[in-house]
Amino acid sequence: MFAKAFRVKSNTAIKGSDRRKLRADVTTTFPTLGTDQVSELVPGKEELNIVKLYAHKGDAVTVYVSGGNPILFELEKNLYPTVYTLWSYPDLLPTFTTWPLVLEKLVGGADLMLPGLVMPPAGLPQVQKGDLCAISLVGNRAPVAIGVAAMSTAEMLTSGLKGRGFSVLHTYQDHLWRSGNKSSPPSIAPLAMDSADLSEEKGSVQMDSTLQGDMRHMTLEGEEENGEVHQAREDKSLSEAPEDTSTRGLNQDSTDSKTLQEQMDELLQQCFLHALKCRVKKADLPLLTSTFLGSHMFSCCPEGRQLDIKKSSYKKLSKFLQQMQQEQIIQVKELSKGVESIVAVDWKHPRITSFVIPEPSPTSQTIQEGSREQPYHPPDIKPLYCVPASMTLLFQESGHKKGSFLEGSEIRTIVINYAKKNDLVDADNKNLVKLDPILCDCILEKNEQHTVMKLPWDSLLTRCLEKLQPAYQVTFPGQEPIVKKGRICPIDITLAQRASNKKVTVVRNLEAYGLDPYSVAAILQQRCQASTTVTPAPGAKDSLQVQIQGNQVHHLGWLLLEEYQLPRKHIQGLEKAPKPGKKK
Repeated sequence: MFAKAFRVKSNTAIKGSDRRKLRADVTTTFPTLGTDQVSELVPGKEELNIVKLYAHKGDAVTVYVSGGNPILFELEKNLYPTVYTLWSYPDLLPTFTTWPLVLEKLVGGADLMLPGLVMPPAGLPQVQKGDLCAISLVGNRAPVAIGVAAMSTAEMLTSGLKGRGFSVLHTYQDHLWRSGNKSSPPSIAPLAMDSADLSEEKGSVQMDSTLQGDMRHMTLEGEEENGEVHQAREDKSLSEAPEDTSTRGLNQDSTDSKTLQEQMDELLQQCFLHALKCRVKKADLPLLTSTFLGSHMFSCCPEGRQLDIKKSSYKKLSKFLQQMQQEQIIQVKELSKGVESIVAVDWKHPRITSFVIPEPSPTSQTIQEGSREQPYHPPDIKPLYCVPASMTLLFQESGHKKGSFLEGSEIRTIVINYAKKNDLVDADNKNLVKLDPILCDCILEKNEQHTVMKLPWDSLLTRCLEKLQPAYQVTFPGQEPIVKKGRICPIDITLAQRASNKKVTVVRNLEAYGLDPYSVAAILQQRCQASTTVTPAPGAKDSLQVQIQGNQVHHLGWLLLEEYQLPRKHIQGLEKAPKPGKKK
């Protein structure tokens, strides 16, 4: 639900009556919590806010925030705890366990398939279909996700642990978690067991560790067709290749042993090499390093992963690029004070030539395809003309009346047919058209009506179009055309000066082209590594504008022209992008 950015509608301090109601709801929903624990979760005097928001699919959600962290959220009158709350109360919900590599898919919006569950020695927790459950990872009882059981425990076992197990609502690392302090799960040891159980669990974990290499192929490859979830399948069974699976298990253990920083370093280098090999051309140089990151490297990040330089060992882009320069892959120069650009790339460098472009994982392609947001496709925008009252006599013969919308080609045909039908084509010069009283009234100025008797075809048609009212038609993929009078406003990009002499980039009229300002702001915030805000556009009813710190016109241009494929004629202000060598 929170795999993508949400839109905040309001953020207000909770009232005393609402605080009391929330406590009562928590007590009813989570009866295992004692009175002291409820008072701790919903404090009596500390600051507590109610945030109303819309998830990326339009669901209206109410979030309760305490101490800067979301603690609970309400959807369709049902109350759910966040991972922040579950870390304080890990036994609040029945908990199922899965493998660490599955988490990445859950964060990306996937549901949890039953083959991904780890069977504990004591058996699975007993739940009914529709029960709220927590999901943790092997070796740590701290929940990393919450979901609703798609079937009862008995049905799970009867199915042989095949099919969809849980509809996931919220995870660690999703956008709801990011709205808090972004802390990591605490380390909570598994519940103590007697020696017999412990010995059994060791054997179970040792056996299941061989499965981890196969998890890439089996845990989450559920496809939804007409609401039916098909079970995931293994590429190879353990019985077919026991030696391979053992090796894969060891390799997977090695991967899991890498720290988050080491994994981010690898991702950074992968995106860097991918961008140089596939996206950057010689004609792009010199290329601002910020543009290289925002427009090229981020777009090479694999599905479900997020590139965050601050979590790498380099911490800063400049430090990473210095390392790449020392390896003689690129050359970076400061063309002006404080502004670095890539000025040369050695495309014959072994690291680039040997880099293999990663294929999209089958899992990322099949998970919840039906539930994902469709990629943006630009609308088809067609200029039209509207017939005003003063022109109705000219068009009524062809069956059109005041307010009719016509294309330019239709108008040309109507005017030509009218002239030929009424014998208005000059007999001596076929390039001239004689003006009858109707044409005189429709297209001539008052001072011309007794002096202009004939007009060339092109002049006649041009004057006719000028007398019609402008209009346009917008057609979004899969939707009915929308026709409006006037001219469509272009996406307007401007630069403004704010306090402390700082520049901000402002973009307006995104909605006219089917773009959500909040989604655009979220993308730009990540790519530009700059703060963004969405505010009402001055002087425009029900319209929003996005503000980005600094001159980010180049990033905007790339997003609108290259990724969204919007025609340049519908965007104004692109010339304000900083020139290479100039400070933003």
